[in-house]
Amino acid sequence: MTERIYSTESYAREMTARVLRIDADDRRLLLDRTVFYPGGGGQPHDVGSLWVGDDELEVVRVTQDADGVWHWVAATALPKEGTEVRGELDWVRRHALMRTHTAMHALCGVVWERYRSPVTGGNMKPGEGRLDFDLPDWQADDRAVIEEELNRQLALRRTVEIDFLPREEADRDPSLIRTKVNLLPASIRTVRIVDIVGLDRQADGGTHVSDTGQVGIARIVKVESKGRGFRRIRVAVADDPEPSP
Repeated sequence: MTERIYSTESYAREMTARVLRIDADDRRLLLDRTVFYPGGGGQPHDVGSLWVGDDELEVVRVTQDADGVWHWVAATALPKEGTEVRGELDWVRRHALMRTHTAMHALCGVVWERYRSPVTGGNMKPGEGRLDFDLPDWQADDRAVIEEELNRQLALRRTVEIDFLPREEADRDPSLIRTKVNLLPASIRTVRIVDIVGLDRQADGGTHVSDTGQVGIARIVKVESKGRGFRRIRVAVADDPEPSP
C-alpha cells in the first residue's frame, strides 16, 4: 500500500503523502508513499519529520509490514486518515548511512574477490559498520592489504546501479546472495539488486550513494576473531564535509 520512494530514489529526501491509516495506541501512521527507509539488512531506519500544515511531528521510528510502511511519531495528536502530510528526512544521518552501506558492499566485493568468502552477519550505524566472514585462512597482514584494495576500489568512482529481477531469475544466479544463508523470504517475488559495477552485485534493499567516490576514505578499524575461522571486520568512513548530493 506504500510507494517506497527510497527503493528507487536514494537521494529523495522530501515527499508529500497521504495518511492511509492510523494506529493511535502505537502512535504510528501508514502513508501512501514515503522516502523514509524502514530498516533492514543491517541498515537502521530513517528518522526525520512529518508536517501537517505548520505542525511538526517528529518521526522516531519506521517499520514495514504486509500493509506498507509505518511512521512512528512523537506527537500527542495524530492527523486523521486522508490528511496530506509533508515529510523530510534527517538527511545528514541518511547520507552517512548511504556512504557506510556502500563502503560495506565494496568491502564485501573485495573480500569475495580475494577469498570467495560469504558474509555471515553484519550491522551498521552512521559512519561505522561491521561484516562477519568465514575466513579460516586470514592472516594478520591481510588487514592492510584489504584496506588498501578497498580504498583503491572506492577511488575508481565505480557507478552504483539499482535493478529489479523476478524472483525466479534471481534464484538462478546464486552469486546475488552474498550471505552464507539465503535470507530472502519466499514471499518476495521481485528482488532488488544493488550493483557496484565491476566490483559487487547482490540482492539488497538498502540505500546507497550513486558512485563509490562519494564514500571517501574507509578505514578498517578492527578485525576480531569470532572463533573457528570467523572474522569480524569493522570499517569506518571519514566525516562527510558535503552531505548534500
